[in-house]
Amino acid sequence: MVLINCACCAAPLPHPAKQCSRCKTLYCSPTCQKQHWEQGGHDKLCRKIRKGGGAEQYHADTKFKEAVTVAAEACKEDAKGQTCYICGDDKEGLVRMCACRGTAGFAHVSCLMEQAKILMDEVEENNLDDRALEKRWERWHKCGQCEQNYHGIVACALGWACWKTYLGRSETDQIRLSATRLLGNVLFDAGDHEDALLARQAELSLMKRVGAPGDHMLRVQTRVGYSYNALGRHEEGLPLQRDVYSGRLKLHGENHQETIWSAGYLANSLYRTRRFDEGKALLRKVIPVARRVLGKGNIDVIRLRWSYGLFLYRAPDATLDDIREAVATMEETYGTVRRAFGAEHSYTREMDPKDIRFAQAELRAREGKWRGISEALGYVMDPEDPAVRRRTSFKFNFKLL
Repeated sequence: MVLINCACCAAPLPHPAKQCSRCKTLYCSPTCQKQHWEQGGHDKLCRKIRKGGGAEQYHADTKFKEAVTVAAEACKEDAKGQTCYICGDDKEGLVRMCACRGTAGFAHVSCLMEQAKILMDEVEENNLDDRALEKRWERWHKCGQCEQNYHGIVACALGWACWKTYLGRSETDQIRLSATRLLGNVLFDAGDHEDALLARQAELSLMKRVGAPGDHMLRVQTRVGYSYNALGRHEEGLPLQRDVYSGRLKLHGENHQETIWSAGYLANSLYRTRRFDEGKALLRKVIPVARRVLGKGNIDVIRLRWSYGLFLYRAPDATLDDIREAVATMEETYGTVRRAFGAEHSYTREMDPKDIRFAQAELRAREGKWRGISEALGYVMDPEDPAVRRRTSFKFNFKLL
């Protein structure tokens, strides 16, 4: 993992951190260092970690080996009888890494790593320009043949390979920074949110220490916020999203697209933490600006309006007028997206029709239009949902519900 916490108590590390003089394992205090040596088993691991290149390198190598093992095992059946398109060998450990067909779609992670490393070394040795650097850097996360991104566990293995290759460089080295960012992104995309958060926190900590430009800092804060949300730690992610939105306002002004996007991310965090009044106030301010800047039919504007409808009907103090506005807004936005993109598009699937039915049910209840609880529940539950029909047939079993 990326080391940003004390090896003994897991508290965030200060900078500079106390470290073992032999293996460079990091601690938040001399007390933790002593306790880890005497009670935590570090006395038995210290020599092994030192031989592995120090704490950071040892952990990176360990995570890389674990990731390669997982990737090779997952691809084992597909790789039977295949050879590595780079080295031509058919030994164990082949992975299927991209969209290439036939034998071109199989390789050893070690070969992919070495290929990317050689290309990057050539850039530095020959002092090539930024365009060449960017193109060759892609080989850490993209196939050089089909030009499709690696994905899943193979991408994770290459992410750890990249990180272990460059972690020994200076903290301010651009390639090392890029390796940290790549690792966090591929882990996040693969669903390994715990390690992704550690990588992104490490990047954010470094950005703060070196005084990174405002835009770079805001982007990293946004990614850390994503990781908190993915882990369900919404309260911890909310302050970051507030800082990002405030920072975008100061840096770009309210009319910039980045500011509008950050408002949407903040609204999502406010909704997940049930801060409905704050969310309504934010979106009432942002939606008119977004319409003017992006256009009424822009998908980001439609998403903001859908979110506003959710805030309106979920607020504990919602009035009858609020519920009416929520129903009208949600019906309009969902209908617009469904007509434009179809029922199965990701944009449409972001908007759950059940939210509309719950809001409609709330409105009917407020207006006194229900004849009984069975009618209300039957209206809310989707009659086209086979699971609902199978469980209830609309003769509701209240123990199940």
